[in-house]
Amino acid sequence: MESNLWKKYENNRKELEDFCTGYKDFISTCKTERECIRYAVKKAEQAGYRSLKDLMQENAKLKTGDKVYAINMDKALVLFCVGKQPIEKGINIVGSHIDSPRLDLKAKPFYESTGFCMLDTHYYGGIKKYQWTALPLALHGVVVKKDGERLNICIGENEDDPVVGISDLLPHLEKESSKKGDLKGEDLNVLAGTIQDEKSEKDKIKANMFNLLKSKGIEEDDFFSAEIEVVPAGKARDFGLDRSMIMGYGQDDRVCAYASLMATLETDSPEYSTLCLWVDKEEIGSVGATGMSSKYFENVVAEIMNLAGQYSELALRRAFNNSCMLSSDVTAAVDPNYLAPFNLSTDAHFNKGISFNKYTGAYGKSGANDANPEFIARLRKIMDDEGVTYQATEMGKVDEGGGGTIAYIMAKYGMDVIDAGVPVLNMHAPWEITSKADVYETYRAYKAFNKSKK
Repeated sequence: MESNLWKKYENNRKELEDFCTGYKDFISTCKTERECIRYAVKKAEQAGYRSLKDLMQENAKLKTGDKVYAINMDKALVLFCVGKQPIEKGINIVGSHIDSPRLDLKAKPFYESTGFCMLDTHYYGGIKKYQWTALPLALHGVVVKKDGERLNICIGENEDDPVVGISDLLPHLEKESSKKGDLKGEDLNVLAGTIQDEKSEKDKIKANMFNLLKSKGIEEDDFFSAEIEVVPAGKARDFGLDRSMIMGYGQDDRVCAYASLMATLETDSPEYSTLCLWVDKEEIGSVGATGMSSKYFENVVAEIMNLAGQYSELALRRAFNNSCMLSSDVTAAVDPNYLAPFNLSTDAHFNKGISFNKYTGAYGKSGANDANPEFIARLRKIMDDEGVTYQATEMGKVDEGGGGTIAYIMAKYGMDVIDAGVPVLNMHAPWEITSKADVYETYRAYKAFNKSKK
């Protein structure tokens, strides 16, 4: 293994830099699940993928090399490429989640207080609440009106857009009872405006805000059928004086999602069928109709097998049991400012390549998927044969580290699964950091896995 990946690429950085430029564009514009799906579908169609819904209506007959995509509620995605072997022989699956920690507007978000119009939020996923104060924030999402009309919302990303944010208390007035660590979820209220509607008899500032919304065709009650996410405003940028890193919002887990998408789009007529899977709700337990616990993934594979003339309940079960999966999720990188919780010999480091976590979990591996050594040995050979740099890692010291992914959910089918992704600094903070070299090497690892044989 390389001591530092940059040595490997010191004379050939163009492809790496080009790939990371595309990745930065992706995370700069795709800050919600729906935005990620729209991006991926456009790329997939350009690469020859066709909608499963359309293929079912045509009663199409799938053959080797055919490419299919399926969308779940605009927040989850399956990309399937039919391989040369029967599907029941197994699928090479790379699965990521595209939800990230954020703040969500409540169903009735607007209220007025002390001369401000405020937006009430409910935080999503595991965050350090104080990190979300005193930052420029943007609003991304969708409003669905009663007649079915959808209005896509994106405010705060263009240079001439306004931004919003959550205020922070000055240090002169901060007492013991209001330390940043004591910030409550109900305190994460967004400042939205201060101008009054003088014609209104009460809540003049709130009334003015609704006048602005009405001019865009949005009524107050429409927020009940809306999904507006409050996210950091601004683009991803090169980080470090040597430009070796990337700082951006939502890299957990969109960095692995992007790498898996690009690797999948470049895979044609593989020996075994490939499946790129993007799911929602991982940050809150993989629940709901768009999370990994949903049957949607299973249903899509059944429909594809049916169009390929290969479906039976037994064949479907065999397909899952014979499959292999990379649960493509990020892991914690050793942080030079906070060394105490890390084991320097077993935890992930920047510039060492893709991280393979044999198990996650905490307190005696509780909740972990523990990958089989036979599967890991096969992965080692795949990576070595393709010249992919990788590291065998855990996530923090025993009884200090831990974390969950979608791996254990997919393992219930009896398939081989291992966590494999990019090391990240500032994980779950508004602005996360990755190494460009690790990002590129992870893409190469997924590409090697997609074309591998059993």
